[in-house]
Amino acid sequence: MSRDGTACLVGIEACSGSHYWAREIGALGHEVRLIPPAYVKPFVKRGTTDAADAEAISEAVTRKTMRFVPVKSPEQQAAAMVLKTRALLVRQQTQTINALRAHLSELGIIAGIGTAKIASLIAIVRDETDARLPNAARFALTAIADQIDALALQINKLERELVAEVKHDEDMRRLATIPGVGAITSASIKALVPDPGGFKSGRHFAAWLGLTPRSHSSGGKERLGKISKMGNPELRTLLVAGATSVLRHARGNHKAPRWLVALLARRPFKVVAIALANKMARIIWALLTKGGTYRGLESSAASS
Repeated sequence: MSRDGTACLVGIEACSGSHYWAREIGALGHEVRLIPPAYVKPFVKRGTTDAADAEAISEAVTRKTMRFVPVKSPEQQAAAMVLKTRALLVRQQTQTINALRAHLSELGIIAGIGTAKIASLIAIVRDETDARLPNAARFALTAIADQIDALALQINKLERELVAEVKHDEDMRRLATIPGVGAITSASIKALVPDPGGFKSGRHFAAWLGLTPRSHSSGGKERLGKISKMGNPELRTLLVAGATSVLRHARGNHKAPRWLVALLARRPFKVVAIALANKMARIIWALLTKGGTYRGLESSAASS
């Protein structure tokens, strides 16, 4: 509170601990606004000091057109932790598999591309009768093989928890019915987009995800470049991967939407994948803000 006992407006740069402090300060009766650091930087006059940063935050928080970050609840932060933990374990699994492949390739032992093919390499490592591996190599690589199995077990455990959570949440169940949007994607959207109503339209949501062209317009001339890649890279990656999966099934499928087949015929595959990911983002925003159920890509294309 201020000296006269009235509530104050508090501006905080959005960071890992800002949501906790926003909840604590808000519980005292103050209004708290979280600002992305990139939006504060233009208000820093010269150099970076605590005083200069505080002045910049005070200036930015009072701007009418400033965009703020919604304060997350502990439950929303916990859901995001599950997803981030899974992403960390997947990265570690990939690194460990690559290490095993690299070591065995030095001895002329290789396997096909893909995580599923790694089982044959692990079997070779654990086969003590295989003379291609020296004892010292088998001793070291067995530890790597055990780590791969342990990581796979932990990842499967987290994914089962995510699937169970999706089944109990109405919004996530509806999102999972969209082609290319599975349990991981719907859970990520629910955890990382706490307030979809904060976006004016589906296009604003797609732009926030970085799925719209970057504008380089000046002098009355419009120049649109590649996608901006702004916003959360994990969500964007999941949507593009889901769109890619849909396109692979659409090739040669007479039941695929006509507009999608026509777009594939005249545009490169990756360009169409980005366009479809953009449309998926708009559908997701519509379902979260307006309710209803998913009606199909054909009907959504007709209404857009």
